[in-house]
Amino acid sequence: MSKLAVFDFDSTLMDGETIDFLAEPLGLEKSVAEITERAMAGELDFFKSLVARVSLIEGLEEERVNAICSELPMMPGAFEVVAGLKERGYTVVCFSGGFRNATKPACEKLGIDADFSNFLHSERGILTGQVGGEMMHSDAKGEMIIRLQNLLGVNRKDTLVVGDGANDLSMFAHADTRVAFCAKPVLKKAATHCVEEKDLTQILQIVDAL
Repeated sequence: MSKLAVFDFDSTLMDGETIDFLAEPLGLEKSVAEITERAMAGELDFFKSLVARVSLIEGLEEERVNAICSELPMMPGAFEVVAGLKERGYTVVCFSGGFRNATKPACEKLGIDADFSNFLHSERGILTGQVGGEMMHSDAKGEMIIRLQNLLGVNRKDTLVVGDGANDLSMFAHADTRVAFCAKPVLKKAATHCVEEKDLTQILQIVDAL
């Protein structure tokens, strides 16, 4: 029987928020972090908050973006949980409202089967402050998980989802095992399990107890 595990990226597989790391060289991490915090708590529309945050990092060199993204810290237990889930027959996928510059190298390192995220637009190697992609709206993860379930022939009973913020709610609606990882209260309410410490290996215990 096919099984599917879908992880959020920022503050779930990766220890932090990619956009905050990118804002740091511009001295804007505080402004960006405040918007991120409100969006993840469900206080701001995700699409509007994403567009607003990306506009703040206009002018950053793409080379610098890729260098920062290649060194993002993985969450404790990230490597172990991916390997452990694959041993247990799961296809492991990452959905991110963040950026491919970050998810692609991280998911390659972690051995994740596929990543879906957004693209930072650049011209002549410089960020334009614009963003596009399939993960820009609050319901995007929910729509994508349905597509993957249909493609892989996986039902909601055999689907595990892991996330931390409000934009993970839409994918939580399509899985029977829903893990809120060091999460905002809005997501905990929709979860079947909550992990309160930064240790992704606890998810293997949850899966083994199912």
